[in-house]
Amino acid sequence: MTTQTPDKKTGSIGPNPPEGFEESTNRGPFTTHNGPFFHRIDDDGSFLHGFRAAEQHCNGMGIVHGGLVTAFADGLMGTAVWRATQIVGLTIRLNADFLSIAKVGDWVEGTATVSRATRSVAFVDANVYVGARPILHATGVFKLMPRHKKK
Repeated sequence: MTTQTPDKKTGSIGPNPPEGFEESTNRGPFTTHNGPFFHRIDDDGSFLHGFRAAEQHCNGMGIVHGGLVTAFADGLMGTAVWRATQIVGLTIRLNADFLSIAKVGDWVEGTATVSRATRSVAFVDANVYVGARPILHATGVFKLMPRHKKK
């Protein structure tokens, strides 16, 4: 896990992403409100998205809320659809299997791949991890919306 440093203004632990990640600033209001989220594109063209789990991301038991992890995976899959097709995709179906948990301070990251795309839908797999430990596997089907341009 990456070392965390307190924020100079508030003294609280900041998101402190691993080296190579930059903040994702072109997300919609829902994602921006629930972030901050970060991304990295590797030399081979693969992408990773991540976030540092904070108290705001947790449920009453102090673990990262499953709804947030699911929304994060949905975003991963939407990004994969865009990168593979250059067409905006809207979620038709999302199935999620929770495999483990994340806690405050954990760096949570994931990626997704399109396994198949037709003219109208794309099929996607996503994996979310804390370190090498998988915490969620998701599959999704996305409706391709060629008339809608990504902002």
